[in-house]
Amino acid sequence: MSLDFETTDVVRLIMQYLKENNLHRTLATLQEESTVYLHTVDSIDSFISDINSGHWDAVLLAIQHLKLPSKVLIDLYEQVVLELIEMRELGAARSMLQQTDPMIYLKQTEPGRFVHLENLLTRPYFDSREAYPDGSNKEKRRMSVAHALAAEVSVVPPSRLMGLLSQSIKWQQTQDMLHPGMNIDVTQNNTAMKDVEEERFPTQLICHIQFGQKSHVECARFSPDGQYLITGSVDGFVEVWNFTTGKIRKDLKYQAQDNFMMMEDAVLCLAFSHDSEILASGAQDGKIKVWRIQSGQCLRRFERAHSKGVTCLNFCKDSSQLLSASFDQTIRIHLLKSGKTLKEFRGHTSFVSEATFTKDGHHIISASSDGIIKIVRSFSSGKREGGDFVCCTLSPRGEWIHCVGEDLVLYCFSMLTGRLEKSLTVCWPSSRALHSGAPEHTLALHCLPLKALCSWIDRNVI
Repeated sequence: MSLDFETTDVVRLIMQYLKENNLHRTLATLQEESTVYLHTVDSIDSFISDINSGHWDAVLLAIQHLKLPSKVLIDLYEQVVLELIEMRELGAARSMLQQTDPMIYLKQTEPGRFVHLENLLTRPYFDSREAYPDGSNKEKRRMSVAHALAAEVSVVPPSRLMGLLSQSIKWQQTQDMLHPGMNIDVTQNNTAMKDVEEERFPTQLICHIQFGQKSHVECARFSPDGQYLITGSVDGFVEVWNFTTGKIRKDLKYQAQDNFMMMEDAVLCLAFSHDSEILASGAQDGKIKVWRIQSGQCLRRFERAHSKGVTCLNFCKDSSQLLSASFDQTIRIHLLKSGKTLKEFRGHTSFVSEATFTKDGHHIISASSDGIIKIVRSFSSGKREGGDFVCCTLSPRGEWIHCVGEDLVLYCFSMLTGRLEKSLTVCWPSSRALHSGAPEHTLALHCLPLKALCSWIDRNVI
């Protein structure tokens, strides 16, 4: 589907950017050369209120760069002159009457109306009946001027141009047209990768984060942009960490004030939207919450997402749908906008440990404690005993499937061939969840009951 838009709208977006950044000479030049004019104000309600209250300094400042019809400008300036005369600000009224373009144009086109204003200016008193004939008054004239001006202006959201560019980049990221680490030049139809490295399976443990004795981590997630590491705990806390220092992120205002994202029961799983702005958390009681990371605000609650604990969550490409798996052996797709369940998938004979969308969004990969991975093709650890899969995840570019089995082995399957390419011994027993992240091609696994978080990378670290 193609979207058509007027080139004049693009010019107006540029003009709005110039106005917001106080580049008034450039704005005036662009309006003159393009013959396209910016008829915008910050707020129509405030604009009308200023007119009805007689705050003419604010009104004249708001319209100074607008190209308005002559009749509307004449009515406005005439009302300002009348009120200056009423306040006996005769010098200011005389200057506006004789030196402003609308009043000069009024003198040329309607000399009788102009003379009427001159006569009022010479009177030693102000007579409202003479100033506003035909049963009118100051309040009615203000309302008439406000109505005429409001019909000529509109409101553009702040930073609209930059917002549209940002949305465009995010959309390209959700369509896999842009990837983390890309240099983006919005003036060119190309992008460049920074230090592109071959995506490989992990080979070495680099660090672990230790947790306290009274609580332990149940799940962990890297954000797609590599900025956040999130953990969910048995006590319901959802915490954002600095994964280089191992400390709580205090640059997030709500965490600095000790106000954390919370669930009513143990947090079993987490998932990020593709733009890294939204987080979903699933709990032991079958509930799901959706959060905005920067503010910690809860955007959506799914009170009855599942009848048992939620084991896995994943967003679709455009973050409009949320995929969930559960101990109740089902996989469900939820609509974020309406809060309703769109689809339910059954078929596993035991609880579903993981479920995720494929890169094209057309298929779902699921891993269950019944030892089966459901996808377009099946994957097997090759073991008949002790090989049941506990958790699985896709690598960032979808080239590998990483699974952990009950035999304490990490299995690395190639999506291209379906073959098992690498297996590694897990650091501790009772592994609970696995996640691959953007920072340094890392793979994170958290384990119980030793309350630890393990990480691997795909190259040697000195």
